[in-house]
Amino acid sequence: MQLDSAQLNAFATVIDEGSFERAAAVLHVTRSAVSQRIKLLEERVGQVLVRRATPCTPTEAGQALYRHAREVALSEADALATIGGGQHSTTRLAIGVNADSLATWFPHAMAQAAEGQAITFDIHVEDQDHSANLLREGRVMAAVTADPQPVQGCQVLPLGTLRYRALASPTFMQRHFAQGVNATTLAQAPMLVFNRKDALQARFVSRITRRKLAPPVHWLPEAHAFVKATRASLGWGMTPDPLVEDDLKTGALVELIANKPVDVPLYWQCWRLNVQALQHMTQAVQKAAALTLLR
Repeated sequence: MQLDSAQLNAFATVIDEGSFERAAAVLHVTRSAVSQRIKLLEERVGQVLVRRATPCTPTEAGQALYRHAREVALSEADALATIGGGQHSTTRLAIGVNADSLATWFPHAMAQAAEGQAITFDIHVEDQDHSANLLREGRVMAAVTADPQPVQGCQVLPLGTLRYRALASPTFMQRHFAQGVNATTLAQAPMLVFNRKDALQARFVSRITRRKLAPPVHWLPEAHAFVKATRASLGWGMTPDPLVEDDLKTGALVELIANKPVDVPLYWQCWRLNVQALQHMTQAVQKAAALTLLR
């Protein structure tokens, strides 16, 4: 079965942009033209490919076709660059990254990969325990993940370990843990949690108490704000070492219990494609991770 390239590109752009209207603007055509191309593509493959919602997302069949569309686009861009016909084109890399890596070492990898290369990035922020799902759905072509099991069609490279510590301000420690860090005090002290997928705090509590507690929770889904809120004595939370090196040196933040870190091994999973842009990104990720993560 041969697929129409314009229809395939319209479908992928709708998934990228999340709506028919924005896809039409990117493709410089009308919304009805985008709708017609996708309708013809769905008729061609005999399945619904797009969930018409806000945002638009691929169906299960659409996920496989979306990955195919992005693989074709990557391969075409690579071929043009090789023969010298892609001087004015760019290669778009969709990548899943956990927020703490994005707030610390990952931008250095992006900058290094883009140096001298016509690369743009579409970053999807996702918890490291769930970022591999973006690969399974075909939404990204590479991801920083805590999952060492390769997604189908992907290679896995170990990056190192991101070390987290349970931290609070000295004021917070005096206010909530003067009687020690135990099940009673942990159940009462306000806790900072990044989002509903963030299990690090619960992992630390379980490790210390062997119990599942339900303390008051502040949901705070931004890495730097998370640290600022910890400094401001809003709550305690698990924070990666690279974000708080100065705070630990000055005593602005202290560990709830000394030398009880939670280590999270990270991996780089990416599509098995022999394309230059993805290879450059993989090399840059490995170099940047080696400078920050623990071995």
